[in-house]
Order: sequence, then C-alpha cells, then structure tokens
Amino acid sequence: MNFTASLALLLVQPTAAPSPLDFAEGDRVVLIGGTLIEREQASGHWELALTLRNKDKRVTFRNLGWSGDTVWGESRGSFDGPAKGYAKLVELMKELEPTVILICYGQNESYAGEKGVEAFAAQYQKLLKDLAPTKARFVLVSPTPFEEVKPLKDAKGKNANLAKYVAATKELAEKQKAGFVDLFAAKPVGTENGVHFDAAGYRRLAAAFGTIPAESTDELLREAIVAKNELFFHRWRPQNFTYLFGFRKGEQGKNGKEIAEFDPLVERAEKRIAELRQAGK
Repeated sequence: MNFTASLALLLVQPTAAPSPLDFAEGDRVVLIGGTLIEREQASGHWELALTLRNKDKRVTFRNLGWSGDTVWGESRGSFDGPAKGYAKLVELMKELEPTVILICYGQNESYAGEKGVEAFAAQYQKLLKDLAPTKARFVLVSPTPFEEVKPLKDAKGKNANLAKYVAATKELAEKQKAGFVDLFAAKPVGTENGVHFDAAGYRRLAAAFGTIPAESTDELLREAIVAKNELFFHRWRPQNFTYLFGFRKGEQGKNGKEIAEFDPLVERAEKRIAELRQAGK
C-alpha cells in the first residue's frame, strides 16, 4: 500500500465519540433519582470524580435525589400525592436551568417484575419529554445491581428483573440520543444491606464517572462538595417544609422568606470548591 493510500485510510478512521461526562465550560449539572442519588450528596465521591474529570472547566452540580423515588415521582408528593410531587420536580428543574441532567431510575420500579417494564419505559420517556424545555443534555444512569448479602434475599432473581429495566433504560438513551452510564455492570460490593451503598461503595462506583481520586490528596475538595450539597439540600428541601410552604404555612409561612438566605451560602461554598479545584490543577 503506497503512502497516499495509507494516509487516506487513516483519514477515514472513525474517531471515538466524546463521553457524555466530559462537560463544557459553565455547565450546570443536576442529578435526579432515588436513594442512590440522594445519598451521593452526603458521599460526594461521584461529584468529586466528575469535578476532577472536568477540572479545567467551571462546572456546578445540584443534587435533587429523593429516597425511594421513581419515574412517577412517587416519593416527592408528601401530603399532596405523586402527581403533584412529579410536577414539583419538573418545575424545580426548569427553575435551576440545567444544561446537563443525570437521571438514575429503575431499581425501585424493578420490584414490579417483567410486567412493569413497559410502563416504566413509557413514564421514563414522558419524564424526558417534560424536562425537554430545559434544553439540557440527558445522561441516563443505570441502577446498580443488588448484592447477595443479608438481609436481602434472592439477589440473583432481583437482578434478573432489574436487567430488563437496565436494557429499557439503555434503549431509551439510544432512542433519545442521550448519554448512558452503566452501573449495573459494576460488581456490587460495598452495600450495607444488598441495596444501599456505604461510603466505600460510592467511592468504588466513582470509577464509572472518572478516575477514583486518592483519598488523602482530594479529601478537602470532597469535603467542600459535601458541605455545599448540605447547604443546597436545606435550600430546596427544608425540614419544616410543611410549615413554611405546605398546608400548615398559615402557622410559620412568614418565615419562608428566610430560606433564600441559603443562596449566598451556597455561592460561597461554590467559590471554595473552585479554589480547591484550581489549586489541584
């Protein structure tokens, strides 16, 4: 083969597609999902990995995870029911104006077995449609597998059902031209009860989002991330929400204006994260 032919062959070689986890300058990333996502805000390992992966860019993260949640928003309704909880999620997402949305659902829904896959996929698609006005890029994250440890029973059977929901999620990602992160393929080591991960488990799973950082080197940055997450949690989900904004707001609703005072605290925490990130370049 002559030089010209060799060069032509090289020019037509396909280039690797960019990772959906390689963000752009100024991206605002919002995470939504159930328990796995909510607990990550107290762990900080995934956000740390994503921050270090994009350490040359200014990227912010907001966690809207809610334990036990599903694509129907079943845990978010509180006294108002799932439909209103779901509507609140969509409304809040629009207010945050994300440019990237990481979405992780499927594990809770998988308890419905094979017969529930179709409804899950249809509602997941509806969720993406309802979030489309944000114009954000979607990254669908698969649920993690169940681990065969006490007190969980029949992890193998549960994973057989869950695999169908993971497949539906991947198919939806392809259909929507969204990113996909496969956590189901990860070895499920590090859960407390076969379902929920401990801190070490979150750190191991961080490999799916970026290189697992050295604990000693980047611990200050992770601590700053966790502190920011806690402040933002109190901002959007105050413990006395019912009294401030719910059906009992007649008693303490006047104090609801104080919740906005978390905003400058969150901004200050973001500046601290940026300083630590830049210092580690």
